[in-house]
Amino acid sequence: MLMLVITSRVQAQDDAMMKAWQAYMTPGDVHKMMAKDNGKWDADVTMWMVPGAPPEKSKASSENSMIMGGRYQQCLFKGTMMGMPFEGMSIMGYDNAKKAFVSTWVDNMGTGIMRMEGSWDDASKSINFTGTCVDPVTGKDSNIRQVMKFVDANNQVLEMYCTMDGKETKNMEIKYSRKK
Repeated sequence: MLMLVITSRVQAQDDAMMKAWQAYMTPGDVHKMMAKDNGKWDADVTMWMVPGAPPEKSKASSENSMIMGGRYQQCLFKGTMMGMPFEGMSIMGYDNAKKAFVSTWVDNMGTGIMRMEGSWDDASKSINFTGTCVDPVTGKDSNIRQVMKFVDANNQVLEMYCTMDGKETKNMEIKYSRKK
């Protein structure tokens, strides 16, 4: 009798674990929403290297595609920065267990990985990310914040904020428009 009770409990735990993993790994409505942004985009980039200084402006392009069976969106970005060729890549997903967006960014202007986590704000149609990236001057993590606004199906605005001397400063804005 005891063996039957133990076996039933183990089976129930196995079933619950399998159900949790199934929910965790299955792309849902948020992943479908992300997939709507697949395709090629033009980008107008404005960067403020130093607060109060005139911004640097440049043109770029990006291409988004869903990968890993629709679980993540990869963005390949190409342009110029400070007169040099620039390329970067992000991987963004929606973590079904955390109920949060997750994002990483790498580019050819560094060797670190920026990591962010965010939530959807339905009122502003935006994802509000917070995270860290390394400050190459100090070698320590620095707080960052990013807001990705979905203006409409063909236009987006990304705003990036960093913390300098304990103060948050907007250091980048990218206006995306879908290529026709």
